[in-house]
Amino acid sequence: MKQTLYLKFLAGYLIFGILGFLLVSTLTNYALRSQVQAAESRTLYTECTEIASSYASNYYNGNMKLSNLHSYLETISQYMNTNIEVIDVSGRIIVDSGDSEAFHNEAAIQGFNINDFGNRYYMVNQFYGRFSEDYLTVFAPITPSYKVLGYVLIHKPIADISDYTYQLLDVAYITLLLIFLLAFIILLVFSLLIYRPIHKITLAADAYINGDFSHKIGIHTQDEIGHLAAAVDYMANELNTLEDDQRKFVSNVSHDFRSPLTSIKGYIEAILDGTIPYEMQDKYLNIILFETERLNKLTSSILELNQFGSHGKTILYMNNFDINYIIRMTALAFEGICSEKHISIELILSGQNLYVTADMAKIQQVIYNLTDNAIKFSHPDSSITVETTEKNDKVFVSVKDSGIGIPKESLKKVWERFYKTDASRGKDKRGTGLGLSIVKEIIQAHGENINVISTEGVGTEFIFTLSLSKEQYK
Repeated sequence: MKQTLYLKFLAGYLIFGILGFLLVSTLTNYALRSQVQAAESRTLYTECTEIASSYASNYYNGNMKLSNLHSYLETISQYMNTNIEVIDVSGRIIVDSGDSEAFHNEAAIQGFNINDFGNRYYMVNQFYGRFSEDYLTVFAPITPSYKVLGYVLIHKPIADISDYTYQLLDVAYITLLLIFLLAFIILLVFSLLIYRPIHKITLAADAYINGDFSHKIGIHTQDEIGHLAAAVDYMANELNTLEDDQRKFVSNVSHDFRSPLTSIKGYIEAILDGTIPYEMQDKYLNIILFETERLNKLTSSILELNQFGSHGKTILYMNNFDINYIIRMTALAFEGICSEKHISIELILSGQNLYVTADMAKIQQVIYNLTDNAIKFSHPDSSITVETTEKNDKVFVSVKDSGIGIPKESLKKVWERFYKTDASRGKDKRGTGLGLSIVKEIIQAHGENINVISTEGVGTEFIFTLSLSKEQYK
């Protein structure tokens, strides 16, 4: 399988690292440089203002000698690693902390204009060509007696500020590296907890596509991935069961159709070639009619059962009706066959009327199928009991016979489609093996329950529940 998902996350991780590096080296670098430069400018301006308002003003007021002012400025400039100058308004240098002779030669700054600072108190350049590299220059006016007589200038190499910026950038790069390593750990954890389970689920899905439903995922976590794995495992098991059911269904349908079709074909050929004499044809035509009716019943049952499906739903037309009345009418429908077999149907009904909420037509079919089964497997001169009882907003309907019973090993299989016990195969010539499957599907569609109790050689009892109607009619 192509590990495209893993490669996508790995590519995303690498892109994250590259973009992080570019971000730090450009935007973070620019932001740090600007912040450090602004902070340094504020610091120098504070010192510059202090010098202008005290020592430079004292010099202009005649309270300090030029040599003393130079010594003071030289000390401060060495401490701050800067160059400090005092100039007059025309740009003539009065004192320079970096040149002991500056206050003798009275050099002037060519092209100096205080308006070049604009509305700021600092500028970054080579300061009128005086330096070979960019300097940060801060100025403050000297205003003894509220009149500007000169300016204090402090120069600091931008290289020194950049060195501090690079130190901060190193911290940013180290932090980025740690984040990158942490992201790598997260990627590893993702691979173990997310990617590998998804990879297992994908492998299982590929196996299911190829028809191998026995493949198990083997993920038992309690999170969403564990739930997904359990759901996929369950789906595979259901598909495997469905495939087996389909094979059994086709096999059973083929068997149940082949038998009557073979009989019909054989009898018709025998009639056509004269093997069966004319005076006996009515007998065999009746057999053909019987087998045709059995095929028709089998087809109808299959179509009806197809409405439900193993997980399907059928449309129910719910209404309130008297279940006792339905039972009485159904019992009357079997009066003829019961007389032939000398079987009696005993009704033990709770009250004259007992109303339930259900699909009347389908519940009538349930009672008919259960009663029909009871008659088929009852001994002559026996009785069948149909009983209704009311308990806890439920109506329990019981159909009980004293017939051949169901073997213990077959009790759980009687609901399966086309299933017939060995005992019933010799007794039930007209059955399709679908009656009880239809009964269970109808009861389950109502959200109710049905159970079977049986002892071989004693009899069988089917009990199902219905919801008691909240509106009881008199």
